[in-house]
Amino acid sequence: MGQLEGKTAVVTGGSTGIGLATAVRLAAEGAYVFITGRRKAELDAAVETIGSARATAVAGDIANLADLDRLYDTVRARGQGLDVLFANAATASLVALGQITEEDYDQTFGVNVRGTLFTVQKALPLLNDGASVILNASTAADHGREEFSLYAASKAAVRSFARTWANTLKDRDIRVNAISPGPIDTPAITNLFGEENAAGVKAHLATTAAIGRMGRPEEVAAAVAFLASDQSSFILGANLYVDGGENQI
Repeated sequence: MGQLEGKTAVVTGGSTGIGLATAVRLAAEGAYVFITGRRKAELDAAVETIGSARATAVAGDIANLADLDRLYDTVRARGQGLDVLFANAATASLVALGQITEEDYDQTFGVNVRGTLFTVQKALPLLNDGASVILNASTAADHGREEFSLYAASKAAVRSFARTWANTLKDRDIRVNAISPGPIDTPAITNLFGEENAAGVKAHLATTAAIGRMGRPEEVAAAVAFLASDQSSFILGANLYVDGGENQI
């Protein structure tokens, strides 16, 4: 039996990268996993990867509250509540101060902050006592890289959410924690920097981690699975760095 046998989990942004790797890991630990994302074709492929007997995909955007309602209506219909929520979906853009538009701000904060807020708030009636909520923050929140101004600020807000929500929900024995991945090799790098620049960006990112390489999505998934399980029962409001020592050494 896995550490999450009989549990029900939701992973937002679960069709690729860290989200998909986490959904695969949670299912392997015994959970039934609901995943959401904006692209149906990628979601369908993700369900095949996870195992159709262990997963359901619900297409939607976490910035759209009606889509969140549809996700949780699907979870509710299963009738077993919710034990693990990994609020993972996010977006990023490369815009430095002086070039930021209203659209840039609304997109980044609309998904990363507003979307994360309502992902968790709308889950509250479904969360079983003793559930685990994990928020995906980022080591970018600790950096001062000029092109990540909006993204870093949005992830700092997510880190703050973990503290306040942990305090809010502790009386229900619901544990809220954050993870902060460092340089992880995911499709998001190509999407953000372009195919022609991806190899060079990855080579640089590998040098930023003290361990000397980029991380794998499966390594972040292992950290999420730990925080989702009873193995982390005395961890509350924490921020677990999964960064190869990038921000530690």
